Amino acid sequence: MLLHSVTLAVCFLLTSSSPQKTAQSCVFSVLQSSGLSVNCSSLNLMELPHLPSETTELYVHDNQLTSVPPGWFDRLPNLKKVSLSPNPFRCDCSIQYLRNWLLKNKAVVSEEPLCSSPDSVAQRTITCLGDAYFSSCSFPRIHQITTSICVYVSYNTVSAVMVFCINLLLLWSLKLARKSTFTLYVEERHSGFEADSLRSLKPKHRRRLHTGLSGVSADSDSLILSEDLERPLLNMELLPQVLETLHKKHNIKIKAT
Repeated sequence: MLLHSVTLAVCFLLTSSSPQKTAQSCVFSVLQSSGLSVNCSSLNLMELPHLPSETTELYVHDNQLTSVPPGWFDRLPNLKKVSLSPNPFRCDCSIQYLRNWLLKNKAVVSEEPLCSSPDSVAQRTITCLGDAYFSSCSFPRIHQITTSICVYVSYNTVSAVMVFCINLLLLWSLKLARKSTFTLYVEERHSGFEADSLRSLKPKHRRRLHTGLSGVSADSDSLILSEDLERPLLNMELLPQVLETLHKKHNIKIKAT
C-alpha cells in the first residue's frame, strides 16, 4: 500500500511539473482503496489536461469544454467515476468520439452531458445522437478507408511471403538435384553388355532375320538385311566413354546387380 501511494505521488509530481494546456492546476488526491482522484471542476478549462493513467475518478464539470479529443479517455483505462456535466459541448462531428465512449461507459458517468449547440440538438443528451446524425462526417469514411488499406496491405504481404517461400523451395530443390547421384542397376545377365542384348528385338526384325537364315528368300538383299540386323546397335568400344560422360556430367552411375 505504501509503495502504491509513493508511485501515485511521483505520477502526480510528474504531471504537475509537465507543461499544461491550462493556467490553473487540478486537485489530485490519493484514494484509500486504490487509484487517484482528479478534480478539475470550475476551472474554466477549454481543453482537457494530461492526466496519469492511474486516475480512477475524474471531475471536469462546470468548465468551458466543447469537445473531447479522440482517444483521450483511452489513456485512462482505470476510470470508475466521471463527471462531465455541465459543459457547453458543441455536438458536431468533433463530438462523435465522446458519444461513442459514453455509449460504452454509461456506468461510470454520474450525469449524462447535454448538447449546448447547434440549436437543432440543444439540450439533448449526447448519447441520443444516432449514427445518421454523423453520416456526413468524414471520420467513419476515413476509418473505413484505413481499414481497407490495412487489409489490402496484409493480404499482399502474406502473398509475397508465400511466393518467396515457394521460389526458395524450388531453388533448394534444383541445387539438391544437381548434387545428387543417380545409380542405374543392371541385372547380372546384362552386365557384360553383349552384342545380342543391344540388337533390335522388334518382331518384324526377328521375322526378317528368321526368313534370311532359313533360306526362304535367297536373294542378296535379304542376306544383306540379315547381316545388318546381326550388327549391334551400339559400338562397344564407345561404351566406356558414354558411361564416363554420364557419371561426370549428370552424376549417373550404372552398376551391375
